[in-house]
Amino acid sequence: MMTSDGITPATDAESMPQLFGHPAGLFTLFFAEMWERFSYYGMRALLLFYMTKGFLGYGDTEAYGVYGAYTALVYMTPYFGGMLADRLLGPRRAVVMGGLLMAAGHLLMTVEQTTAFFVALALLIAGNGFFKPNISTMVGGIYPKHSTRRDAGFTLFYMGINLGAALSPIVCGYIGETYGWHYGFGLATCGMLIGVAIFVAPTRLTQLLILGSALATSVAMPMLQDTALQLGVRLFMSVALTTAAVVAFVALGRGGVPRSLGAPRDPAALSRRLGGLLRADHAVYLGTVLAIPLFALLLQRDSTTAYVLAATGAAALGYILYEAVFACGRVERHRLYVVLILTFFSLLFWAFFEQAGSSLNNFTDRNVDRVLEERRVTATEVGARVEMRIAPRGGDGAATRLPALTQEQLGYASGDGAVRDRAAEALRREDARREKPEPDKIEEQVRKLQGQPAFTMTEMTALRTAAGRDGAPPGQQTVSWRVTQENVGMGLGGAEIPASEFQAVNPICIMIFGLLFSALWGFLGARGLEPSTPVKFALGLLQLGLGFGVIWYGARQADTRGMVGMSWLLLGYLLHTTGELCLSPVGLSMITRLSPARLVSTLMGAWFLATAFSQYLAGVIATFTGVSEGGEQVIPPPAETVHVYGGVFGTIALTAIASALVCFALSPLLRRWMHAESE
Repeated sequence: MMTSDGITPATDAESMPQLFGHPAGLFTLFFAEMWERFSYYGMRALLLFYMTKGFLGYGDTEAYGVYGAYTALVYMTPYFGGMLADRLLGPRRAVVMGGLLMAAGHLLMTVEQTTAFFVALALLIAGNGFFKPNISTMVGGIYPKHSTRRDAGFTLFYMGINLGAALSPIVCGYIGETYGWHYGFGLATCGMLIGVAIFVAPTRLTQLLILGSALATSVAMPMLQDTALQLGVRLFMSVALTTAAVVAFVALGRGGVPRSLGAPRDPAALSRRLGGLLRADHAVYLGTVLAIPLFALLLQRDSTTAYVLAATGAAALGYILYEAVFACGRVERHRLYVVLILTFFSLLFWAFFEQAGSSLNNFTDRNVDRVLEERRVTATEVGARVEMRIAPRGGDGAATRLPALTQEQLGYASGDGAVRDRAAEALRREDARREKPEPDKIEEQVRKLQGQPAFTMTEMTALRTAAGRDGAPPGQQTVSWRVTQENVGMGLGGAEIPASEFQAVNPICIMIFGLLFSALWGFLGARGLEPSTPVKFALGLLQLGLGFGVIWYGARQADTRGMVGMSWLLLGYLLHTTGELCLSPVGLSMITRLSPARLVSTLMGAWFLATAFSQYLAGVIATFTGVSEGGEQVIPPPAETVHVYGGVFGTIALTAIASALVCFALSPLLRRWMHAESE
């Protein structure tokens, strides 16, 4: 039996098997969502680099446009996926459908073909719309209506999200950047398929899938590393993943997710024929298929996405204001104003925060010193040649014993043109492999490279791509660098941490500090000192601004090559995370607490639409850091790009801090408008 909102009745929820006071089925949902987030964030960690370094050869501005449109649509579709699940499909069917669409999208990302690339992103957009909102709905459905454990259950579920988000850059990012993009995307496909299988499999098989996949990943992670820092992070993640899997295994021994959970509100409606022709559920499937090419088109015309978002947002805002002015009493009207104002501040927060996947990702790749070198070039080596292997890992037996060509060579120049000539040859060879070769553009790119004063990221990417091709001859796996006087002090050997791995910093920090923040709010609340919701929003923006300020300062302290110490980036990410923990968890709670009952779903949809707009705006902001354009893109040496990034991050810091001050100033008024005494 189902309730009118499509979730399990409280009486059923109360009878579910328990572990640690939570329904055993929570742990199934935990791991299904964890592997889904593994697949999503694994792909996201590689997406920008795939567009700029892979076969597409996009310039920064073009890549940022696609990235912004993609993430915006990813956050827009859950509104429609949730509505279809509520009214027709039911959350369970929607989750399975969404997971399969996303798995297909990840798999298609392994195909190096432009149409396949955009269709893959479109499949991910559609799949996320069905999966993301409905699995969260099912978490709420396994608890009795007035359960005091519900918030703690969502906290555990949130930890699962961040466990998956932390694992994916470490596994997919490392594999994708080190061994090939298609391997990284292939692992994301496996993660999504495991997530779907866990969700639909019988309990015993679910136990084996959870424990087997967790143990395999935990054993593999420590092997995928080149530095002590990476090993430490992987060991921490292995312990966390194995512990979670063992707890889930025990919990599921007491029972999994009830089959009734997430069933359609009205099963008969699925087979009802629309216009006497098409079954209702088949209409949804057909509509989804037709939406795929539409999404693919919007991604290729990202300015059109902006118009779609603007029109949708304007309609939503107009409707909410109409309700506030003409259909609400004084208390409801004031609360709606608070929701709208704080939604605006949230929009700003996420537009800045989401630089992590775009401009901050490129900054990390191009200007953050990620190499722990073995030694430095000395004056006695001037005039000599140093043989280096090009691939970060792999190669033939002789190449593996050579020091790697790494980020340490960026900003330096070899004493002759051999390295540059090899890079030019690699660029021409890669262009010949594309669907539509453009030799004229490549020759223009080569001419631009010849005008550069030092070795660039463009040349290193070209060399690595050629060396990483299956069957690449030994001659393409090494390069000879002639040492000059200007090279004295250049790092040699050691290991380079892939830039995509730094995408794991935020979710790892959330795992570490999330429960501490929850305890802090509880401690302050018991003493009447807990900040109000508007003040928490202001604190979030302030810390976000300080985080960008730290990165700006790090850019100002760059060395003569334009390279920035890792510690500045890590400190910046830490401040971004503490800011997120002040703002993000209270946002959805604020919506449900302050919205009139008849408008809760509408305002929740508006919240996600605002987040979608912030994602697009994040892509627009990232374009101001663009240092390359089009098919003949050349990324300048680090000394020429560091202040471009630093200037934009400094502007973001000032804007975020100014926004925080405005929010602080408004907080007394907003707190009065919340009318806490009326609750």
